[in-house]
Amino acid sequence: MSVSQGTIKKQSEAKLSVSKEKNTGGVLLTTALMAGYSMIYMDKNMISTAIIPIAEQFHLTTSQTGLIMSLFFLGYSLMQIPGGWLADRIGYKKVLMLSLSLITIFSFAFGLAGSLLMFILIRFLAGIGHAGYPPSCSKGIAENFPKTRRTFIQSLILSTSGIGGIFAFVIGARLIDLNWQYAYYALGTFFAIALLMVALLVPNSQPTAKTKIEKKQVSFKSVISNRNVIILFVAMLLANVAFYGNMSWLPTFLKTKFALSISTVGIILAVNAIGGTLASIFAGVLLTKYFAGKEKLLLMVCSVLSSLLFLGLVLSNSLALSIAFLYVLTFLLTTIFVGIFSWPHKILPEKVIGSSIGIVNTGGTLGGFIAPMAFGALISMAGGSFSIVFITLAIAVVICGLVLLTVKTEK
Repeated sequence: MSVSQGTIKKQSEAKLSVSKEKNTGGVLLTTALMAGYSMIYMDKNMISTAIIPIAEQFHLTTSQTGLIMSLFFLGYSLMQIPGGWLADRIGYKKVLMLSLSLITIFSFAFGLAGSLLMFILIRFLAGIGHAGYPPSCSKGIAENFPKTRRTFIQSLILSTSGIGGIFAFVIGARLIDLNWQYAYYALGTFFAIALLMVALLVPNSQPTAKTKIEKKQVSFKSVISNRNVIILFVAMLLANVAFYGNMSWLPTFLKTKFALSISTVGIILAVNAIGGTLASIFAGVLLTKYFAGKEKLLLMVCSVLSSLLFLGLVLSNSLALSIAFLYVLTFLLTTIFVGIFSWPHKILPEKVIGSSIGIVNTGGTLGGFIAPMAFGALISMAGGSFSIVFITLAIAVVICGLVLLTVKTEK
């Protein structure tokens, strides 16, 4: 073997070694981010089941329980944009660890609460803790993966909405059946494990000189006034009014309308969560391979079909048919959510992903803030009827699709 051939072989081996290290690092990073996100979604899902025995124990009205669920999203909304800004400025890993640390503390604290005021305050503070996680995850994806893979990786991480739902409706629901406080002690423990995984497996941000120069060139004002960021903010707000309005009241709706136990409701929603996981991954494939550049068409179709299924839930008196409507609806709403959340990776520069995702997801968390509280009041006014809720959700999701048609994309 000649010297030049030996040199080429060594260079090839070195490149292969670097490639393997990057792949391994990417897998570990994705695993850690998914672990934290799974717990984020477990928390979001579990409260809708836990609120049933909490309301019975402390004699709370639907308006009061709606307030507990909504104040979580108020805290979330207030800190989303600062969380994204911090992820862009001080590094995504620091914000991830701060977020998980706060949520761990407030999960344990919720299990110790014993009054309406304490429930509201702790859920508000937990929302502040949650706020930094989504934009920091997106920033981590942008820094560690090429642009061609980011939509799929983002959809893979968002598939944890289903994994978190499975934890919430299988483990969480069973613990809630025993004692709702046990469920929150378990949740706090899970968050502590996720925090440890992020600390050990997620690499630190390493901004280059070029990145620092780029950050100076793009002001936060220009990001928050960007046409597409504003459109996606509004669309995410409407999408999450539908998503969290449905998720927040679904356990109570199923339990009340069909006289089911909490455990039975948990099983139905756990299967639904599995479907949500698969839907998120499938949505990533659709958006990457089959509807790249045609996102508007896919999301508009999903919006119209979702609206029809919400109306189907109002009209159906069959448990089997309602469950079928629910499962298809979850698939469609998940596709809309993944489409909106991953779109910034395609149409916005990497250097402002943290800030832009923070702004867009603020729309989502405002939707989560509005829906439980407003719909709780509507249910009380309607004498316990859920029809008004699902009709409103049907309208909201169609408007969401129409708003998405105005996104400006490069031709």
